[in-house]
Amino acid sequence: MKTSRLEAFSDGVIAIIITIMVLEFQEPESADWRALGELAPIFFSYVLSFVYVAIYWNNHHHLMHVTETVGAGVMWANMHLLFWLSLVPFVTAWMGQNDFDEIPTAVYGFVMLMAAAAYWLLVQAILAHEGKRSKLRKALRGDTKGQVSLALYALAIPLAFVSQWISAALYVTVALMWLIPDRRIQKTLEAEGA
Repeated sequence: MKTSRLEAFSDGVIAIIITIMVLEFQEPESADWRALGELAPIFFSYVLSFVYVAIYWNNHHHLMHVTETVGAGVMWANMHLLFWLSLVPFVTAWMGQNDFDEIPTAVYGFVMLMAAAAYWLLVQAILAHEGKRSKLRKALRGDTKGQVSLALYALAIPLAFVSQWISAALYVTVALMWLIPDRRIQKTLEAEGA
């Protein structure tokens, strides 16, 4: 089966996730700067999560661009990723509304860790499905950035109980690492097109 249906479904789910996150915003209780300032943790958690969801959308797009066909294993791995991403609005709201308290901040990290692991599993499912002829296999020759991301999430979860701001800084660090989509895929596509 071609990837177009899986990609369209994933795009729709990701659009709904972003919509749910923005609908969680409540307007300030008054018309002064103090009331707006009280919403800062909610706004920061929204921006962080929006960036994460956008990163997943960008990388998913690139991933599907080098994937020629999908089978049942790939579809289930994709659903697994979408499951963890669908929890992002919940943990975003919980963390923001509780001023980055330790438990919501740790749970946020757990969801991010599981989403990253699910993305890795999706890549593995595609590689298994397409075999040695896979364009993706040519593009991916080591995944240092992915491994570092998993390690930082795993570190940030327990650190939330020491300092939730250190955890938040680690979440921001991972997001900054991934702002530019995986260049290995783009380079492979450019080399094949040349």
